[in-house]
Amino acid sequence: MNKIILQFGLLVFFLSIFFFSQEGKDIGQSLLKSFMIFAVVTAMGSIFMIVFIRSINKSSRKPSQSLEKNLIGQNKNE
Repeated sequence: MNKIILQFGLLVFFLSIFFFSQEGKDIGQSLLKSFMIFAVVTAMGSIFMIVFIRSINKSSRKPSQSLEKNLIGQNKNE
């Protein structure tokens, strides 16, 4: 998953270099802005994926816990 996020960040980095170079600004400024955008996109993507994977793990545990209670016989209607 980290590889996909890094590759997406690199895609955004090179697209932003292309975008900023079209404005006719200094190459140093373009690289700096592109690197900042790369860092933000990669960090936000990583945070998003961590939260997403944790929410999937939490939701997958809930049905198994209720199923376990049904099998053990801890429900009130038994």
